[in-house]
This record gives sequence, C-alpha cells and structure tokens, in this order.
Amino acid sequence: MSFLKAYLEEKRAVVEEALERFLPPGGEAPASLHEAMRYAVFSGGKRLRPILALSSFDLVGGRGDGVLAPACALELIHTYSLIHDDLPAMDDDDMRRGRPTCHKAFGEAVAILAGDALLTLAFEIVARESSLDPARRLAVIEELARANGSRGMAGGQAADIGVEGQPPTLDAITFIHTNKTALPLAAAVRVGGIAGGAAGADLEALTAYGRKAGLAFQITDDLLDVTGTAEEMGKAVGKDIARGKMTYPGVVGVEAAGKHARTLLDEAVGALARFGPRARPLVEIAAFIGERRR
Repeated sequence: MSFLKAYLEEKRAVVEEALERFLPPGGEAPASLHEAMRYAVFSGGKRLRPILALSSFDLVGGRGDGVLAPACALELIHTYSLIHDDLPAMDDDDMRRGRPTCHKAFGEAVAILAGDALLTLAFEIVARESSLDPARRLAVIEELARANGSRGMAGGQAADIGVEGQPPTLDAITFIHTNKTALPLAAAVRVGGIAGGAAGADLEALTAYGRKAGLAFQITDDLLDVTGTAEEMGKAVGKDIARGKMTYPGVVGVEAAGKHARTLLDEAVGALARFGPRARPLVEIAAFIGERRR
C-alpha cells in the first residue's frame, strides 16, 4: 500500500468516527431531517478537507485532539454546500457520488433544511466539542465563516450563477473558482494551522499551498466534466457546457487548463519548502488532486 493511500485511509477513519459522534442519530426526531443529514454526509466522500486540516495541524506541531471538531465542521459545511448546489435552482443534479442527490432522495424542502442544519451544526461542534483554547477556537470560527460567506464560497456560487450564458473571460472564471473552491479549501489548511498554533510565515505558507491547490482542484473538476465519464465521476458530466457555465477549459482550452493546474500544484508544493520532509502528506495530497478521476 502506498504511503498516501495508507495515510488517507488512517485519517479518513478518524474523521468518520468523529462525524458519527457529532451527527444526530437517524431515528431522532425529526427523523426525516436527521436521516437526510446523515445520508448526505455518509455518502462516500473523500474527506479531503478535514484530512487537510489534520495534516496541517500535525505539520505545525499541534498537540491533542482539539482540531478534530473543526476538521469535521469543514466536512459538514462542504456537504451542506453540495446539497444546495445540487438543487434545481442551482446546478439541478440528480446524482452525487453514484447515488441520488439529497433532494431526489428526501424532497427539496427536507434537503434545503438538511443543508441549513449541517451548516449550523458545524459551528455548534466547534463551540461545544473542541478543546482548543478560546482564542484559537474563535479564530477557527472566524476562518470558517469568512471562507464560506459572501466573500468566499457563497459569493463564488452567486458569481457563477450570474455569468451563465455570458462570454467567458479569464478574470471572471478566476474570481469564481477562487471564491467558490480555493478559499474554502485554503480554509481547511488554515484551520489546521491555526488550531496547531501556526502564525507568521508558517501560516502564510499554508495559505499559499491551500489557495493554489484549491484552484487546481476546481480546474481539475472542470476538466473532468469534459473528459471524464459518469461512471468515473458518480454524477452527470458535460453539464457545464450544456448550461453555459463558465469554466477554465471553456476559457483557455483543455490543454492550457491542464497545464495551469499542474503549475499551480507545483507552486503549492513549493510553498511548503520551509517545512522540509514533514510536509510529505500535504505534498502527496497535491499530487492526488492533480491525478484524481472523481
């Protein structure tokens, strides 16, 4: 087994166990809401964002398990965003990770509420479950909120919807991808660093890694919508073009988009040079982002 595969499996198991503890049981009233929340969370996700937080925490010398609740909060926020993104008013997707999307399985109203509940649960568990000292806990909460609000993920989603059908421009797609994907993914790395006590140049290096890797992640996602299959992706492909959505391949072409993603990942790895061999997990995760098929 490769180093990265073993590492991801080990960290994923830690995250899965914690998510099971943090989420309400499916039978608890209102049962349909809690079952929808669990359906969306336990749908076979890679747990990349919480793993990035755990890796960054370890890299900067973090001690204890205070980062675990913030790491799981990242996954809950990510899952909420996917539930809402799949809705008919957004991307209108019927499949996610090889099975019906939340609104197809539970109805639109319950799916919307499941997303709302996951978002608020994320902040609840950071406030209640984390053993971080108050200053670090507050900084983590601020980081989560900023990266996913109107100046982050939600703003990127709004911009994405706003330019559908318009002539593509590099400035527009960079703004959308940076806010929609790069900032939330960078927040995962920063949350781990902040929880572990990182500051100054160390935190700046983690931020650079996260933003560049996050942008490369979204470019790769755009490429897979063009070159991948529904079986590989676990969802419909080719929908970006059909909806007139702005994508990197649509702006610069498939070859140039792939080259840009590889350059970004090289720069992301370069940002970690100050940490030396201790950064191996994050370095290998960058390679995984560039090679993934779903």
